[in-house]
Amino acid sequence: MNGRDQKLYAEAIALWRQLRREPPPPGADGRKVLDLLLGSLPQSRYERLATPHLRPANVAFPKPGKA
Repeated sequence: MNGRDQKLYAEAIALWRQLRREPPPPGADGRKVLDLLLGSLPQSRYERLATPHLRPANVAFPKPGKA
């Protein structure tokens, strides 16, 4: 596992431990752990906003009334 993959795995496992009571799945890499955590979230649509300080392509916020 390279350095980037190790960092991703460490962050994914830390998030798993904060959100779940059971231990992380054995043998899963960081990408798989994140897929398991985020796969059950509802999809949200995002509306891009213009801002004078950032490029418009870099800013996205949820639409009002959508969770």
